[in-house]
Amino acid sequence: MTMPTDGDADAERILRLEEEVQQLKEAVVSHAVVDQAIGVIVAIGRVSPDQGWTVLKEVSQHTNVKLRDVAGTIVGWGSTGVLPPETGAELEKVLDRISRPPSAAPHVPGRNSC
Repeated sequence: MTMPTDGDADAERILRLEEEVQQLKEAVVSHAVVDQAIGVIVAIGRVSPDQGWTVLKEVSQHTNVKLRDVAGTIVGWGSTGVLPPETGAELEKVLDRISRPPSAAPHVPGRNSC
């Protein structure tokens, strides 16, 4: 069995760093797509950016699709007009719930409405 040389250790470290750089690049792109999807949701749903983030998370959870993939689908929808039916239905459902005005809350009997 041979002992690793400094060259082997350096090559391994370079490989690990290259992988880390690639992961960071992917994270930056993913973050940008998520931000763009939130923007689309804000525009179509007339919700705040925080609500747009909530909508995106809930659509991802309820459709069992990774958040970055849902975001990419929503961003693509803006340019292609194509949205998978399951994603569209869930998006509509979550937006309806989140953007419901407070006055639409159910009436509680025995309470005065001032």
